[in-house]
Amino acid sequence: MDFWFAMLLFIGALVGCLVTGAPIAAAILAGLLAFWAVARHRGFEAKALFRMALRGGKETFGVVRILILIGLVTASWRASGTIAVFIDMGLSIITPSLFIFIAFLLSLILSYAMGTCFGVVGTVGVIFMALARSGGVNEFYTAGAILSGAFFGDRCAPLSSSANLVAGVTDTSLYDNIKYMHLTALLPLGISVVLYFILSAESPIGTVDTAIVSELAANFDLSWWGILPTAIMLILPICRIPLRYAIPASVLMAGILAVVLQDMPILSFLRCCILGYTMPDPALDRILGGGGVVSMLSVCFIVLFSGMLSGIFNGTGMLGGLHSIIRPLEVRIGGFPAMILTSIVICATFCNQTLAITMNKELWEGIYEEEHASHRELAIDMENSAIFISGLIPWAVTCSVPLEMLGVDAHALPYGFLLYLLPLCYLFTKRIWFPVYAKGKTGQTKA
Repeated sequence: MDFWFAMLLFIGALVGCLVTGAPIAAAILAGLLAFWAVARHRGFEAKALFRMALRGGKETFGVVRILILIGLVTASWRASGTIAVFIDMGLSIITPSLFIFIAFLLSLILSYAMGTCFGVVGTVGVIFMALARSGGVNEFYTAGAILSGAFFGDRCAPLSSSANLVAGVTDTSLYDNIKYMHLTALLPLGISVVLYFILSAESPIGTVDTAIVSELAANFDLSWWGILPTAIMLILPICRIPLRYAIPASVLMAGILAVVLQDMPILSFLRCCILGYTMPDPALDRILGGGGVVSMLSVCFIVLFSGMLSGIFNGTGMLGGLHSIIRPLEVRIGGFPAMILTSIVICATFCNQTLAITMNKELWEGIYEEEHASHRELAIDMENSAIFISGLIPWAVTCSVPLEMLGVDAHALPYGFLLYLLPLCYLFTKRIWFPVYAKGKTGQTKA
């Protein structure tokens, strides 16, 4: 009873933050304190709980570091003129009627190379959004296309942290999982391609206001040197150099260009990396302004508090009672549909993709073993549910961060076709890939 009371308090805090516009991190902190109180009521010592929370928080430090670096790179690319160069180049080479499709395709390719949704959205995605706004393209269509492409690599790229985490917790081969992820993505990917072709024709990129083009040329040196920060971000991950090194290298190059080419004082560059890039011209600032470490702070707190909460859950075994709810649900509607529901609840409640992976593993591993399903099947089911569903919950980290980077709200999510087409298509085609558990012990279709 105390657990469910704390859960209601947590959900109430989340709803309150969404209604009032307060930081989501405050709700997660409230939930952390509520479940801490539950654990204390059940006899756990404060020192033991502190160690659990600290252990969970430490596991998020790598994510927090990447988020801070992304804040740096999104501001530094603006200051160096990199985004301005891409705007100038892009408007001259992009086929107007294929703009949204190209945004989707390029985001997909780069996310597969880099293995990160945030990295693609915060760099190439920002460039495409700037092009869309300056060229009169529907920004929600564009953002949806970028999200679809970016999440493709976040799910199945060899360098993807989520793909490696799923393989690790399920004790499966990463590259075997990737093969199945490719196969199960074919149908929704094909449908998404057709839909983005249609949206491209409906909202082609137009002619940019000549005043804005002139202002770009007046405010920036638009030479080819400006593409170097982007080249570094693309080439180093392909060469298997981790993002924690590739991003600082890109920021360093952007800083050199900002000082040498754009005549920006070093202190001004450092300031914009922390506080974000601004321009005196409102029209240009709408296209190029933003980024910086400060823009990522609220998300960093969400990740940190979520990790601490996960540590308490894992250390106290507080989620054990949920099995009595999940098992009857699985019997009634089938394994994968039930996993979709648990993924929605976990992502909506805890705002965290990592928690969705680790908690689904704990909740479902025993059930899959009872049904004689392989760990690979468990891994693919998690990849085709929790990973993409987390991108559809507006207040979850994996959704709120990309939306913030792209400068749009949840109205863009309906146009992120791949995010919901993949779970839906897999729901009806799973029996092709995994016929044993799809039929269940009784031979009846379950998933």
